[in-house]
Amino acid sequence: MHRSTASPTHPSGRTLGLGLALVSAFAFGGSGTAAKPLIEAGLSPLHVVWLRVTGAAVALLPIAYRHRDAVLRRPGLLLGFGLLAVAGVQACYFAAISRIPVGVALLIEYLGPPLLIGYVRFVQRRPISRGAALGAGVAVAGLACVVEVWNGLSFDALGVLFALGAAFCQVGYFLLADAGRRGDRPVDPLAVSAFGLLIGAVLLTVFTRPWQADWSLLGGSVVMNGHALPALLPAAWMVLIATVLAYLTGVVSVGYLSPPVAGVVANLEAVVATVLAWVLLGEHLGLPQVTGGLLVLAGAFAAQTSKPPTAEAGAGAGAGAEVGEGSAAGAAGSSAPSGATASRAAVAARERVAAADRGVSGRSSRTSRGD
Repeated sequence: MHRSTASPTHPSGRTLGLGLALVSAFAFGGSGTAAKPLIEAGLSPLHVVWLRVTGAAVALLPIAYRHRDAVLRRPGLLLGFGLLAVAGVQACYFAAISRIPVGVALLIEYLGPPLLIGYVRFVQRRPISRGAALGAGVAVAGLACVVEVWNGLSFDALGVLFALGAAFCQVGYFLLADAGRRGDRPVDPLAVSAFGLLIGAVLLTVFTRPWQADWSLLGGSVVMNGHALPALLPAAWMVLIATVLAYLTGVVSVGYLSPPVAGVVANLEAVVATVLAWVLLGEHLGLPQVTGGLLVLAGAFAAQTSKPPTAEAGAGAGAGAEVGEGSAAGAAGSSAPSGATASRAAVAARERVAAADRGVSGRSSRTSRGD
């Protein structure tokens, strides 16, 4: 896959990025619905996670082989993505739900986008659009309703730390996906996903001990909402759709959107998971969850429709230059000692306008990330 030259500030680039981010969120959201019948059939949650990541890694082996030079070009990036974005998120999340309610763990994990915004703004010192910041806040409030965080709310310090670990690993997912396109040795986003899943599979193998699982269960049937179906069906969905497609589209989307905006849109995963559990598993969907889902949608919409902050700044500079030109001309007409002075001031002002226009319209795909 060749890298697109579309800029995130260009409508077509942002539309494509939003579409990919939505596909990723919908694909990720189906992982729990596909995994639950396998867990109920007898596989442990950790073994299901190992199956998911390892199956996806095997499916992406052709991509990894095609981009094998990436291992020499950016080994640290690939290792970090596998450690944080794949193994770290999974391990921390399952460690968290073993000690605190699932809803609380989900809410803390999805603090990742606000944490990402804080990191970009205060550590990387890049501008953040008001829409992205507002969207993140609204989305988190909506998530609290979706997971009904007030039911079974409890405090376990270690469980909360594990959930925060999952949130920080989620931040790493977006930052590393963005970093792969930067520098003198950029890496294809498909290669980042492929090698990240391979590294994650190796790391998870050490902790999950898959040889202890009864994999013969995959040859039988499982029950989903009262209906029997082959166990391989949800397993294949979990591997190919909820992992392969989800990671590929998610990593690519970061290049068209900024990491903060892509992170806010990713919050839709929790809404999709809740709706699919309602439709396919027969789980109850109450008014608070519907309201929370609408809030998450509103937050994602606010984030992705906002203008990149650098573009806003450039537009402001252009407007300021226009005002400066008018002021200079007025001053020249009233108090300049000669017509030549007024002419020079007007020419200089027009040059500032042209420079500002070039700065706004000629930016590359790195504009929204403040490069």
